Amino acid sequence: MLSLSSGGDVKPRSCGEVRQAYHALEYSIADVPHQEISADPLRICAPQGTTCCTAEMEDKLGLLSRHTFEDLMESSSHNMRTSFFSKHRKFDEFFLELLNNTERSFSTMFQRTYGLFYRKNSEVFQELFRELKRYYTGGNVNMDEMFNDFWARLLERMFQMLHSQYRFSEDYLECLNKYSEQLRPFGDTPMKLKPRVTKALIAARTFVQGLMVGREVASRVTKVNLPPACSRALTKMLFCPYCSGLPGLRPCNNYCLNVMRGCLANQADLDTEWNLFLDAMLLVADRLVGPENIQQILQPIDIKISDAIMNMQEKNFELRNKVFQLCGQPNLAAGRVRSSRSVFDSNPRYRPAASRARPTSAAGTSLEHLRIVWRNMQHSVD
Repeated sequence: MLSLSSGGDVKPRSCGEVRQAYHALEYSIADVPHQEISADPLRICAPQGTTCCTAEMEDKLGLLSRHTFEDLMESSSHNMRTSFFSKHRKFDEFFLELLNNTERSFSTMFQRTYGLFYRKNSEVFQELFRELKRYYTGGNVNMDEMFNDFWARLLERMFQMLHSQYRFSEDYLECLNKYSEQLRPFGDTPMKLKPRVTKALIAARTFVQGLMVGREVASRVTKVNLPPACSRALTKMLFCPYCSGLPGLRPCNNYCLNVMRGCLANQADLDTEWNLFLDAMLLVADRLVGPENIQQILQPIDIKISDAIMNMQEKNFELRNKVFQLCGQPNLAAGRVRSSRSVFDSNPRYRPAASRARPTSAAGTSLEHLRIVWRNMQHSVD
């Protein structure tokens, strides 16, 4: 509303409040006219007739509206991004430490149980754990081939050491592995262990990678490319009241929501997919403490492989006869005599108790606790 002078002439209103509010935004007060001027130069904030804004002020306020919106988006996603980063770090530390602890436990038990055999062939088992860790960390590892190679190498090493009085050529060892499925020297262990370990590692790797994806998505969706219509709408809502001489005027809730919906229309399209992603992550988290519990599957791997070795030892005589029938009688090694003595310098019948004490946590926590933490986080980001 314009004030009228006693003579009927229009008296320009003072822009004092605008000058103070504009200065509070850390802009120069010199930019603001003392009294209203013509609104013709304005492109967005164009009140009828007169205004307290210059074209330069309008440009600055428009730029400020963009920065204000971007800061709000950054702030609103900060907790979610931080949560994803924190959970990714905790789960990743847990799984890596679990793999390392399992390898150390494996080495300790095999050193105690198999002595010389393990010391001479430790690289076979070390390679197994290297490949498991490489697969978990995203390496290109074919788990079927990796496990097949492990059992093939173990079969070759054991067969040669159990029959060290013979000389086995490369061709002979190839023949040995050719019939390994038929001979089943390690019993059911290879067939049972491979899918269980593979599924557990897939679940762990998928979950950790999913946490990283969640963090990246949360970061990217905050980087909104504001279209011109959105920039104009933000400026009108946030700062055009300055140009009307009403810097204290605030938008109503519905007005604000409508502007946000327009500016975030593309992000709103992601809502369904984001909820599906969170639901999928929750399903994987549940499997981590269910059928694909990597902790329960990996920790007894030393016992499983030891049982396989014991199985081969126990049917060594039968296995040797079948191999000799299928691949031929090998030549005796020079200077060696026939011997059926076990090459294992510990008791070959020793079976480590499955119930022996084992570490129940890694990275200072447990898998169940981490899953509960994830569930709580999932509810907070829905």
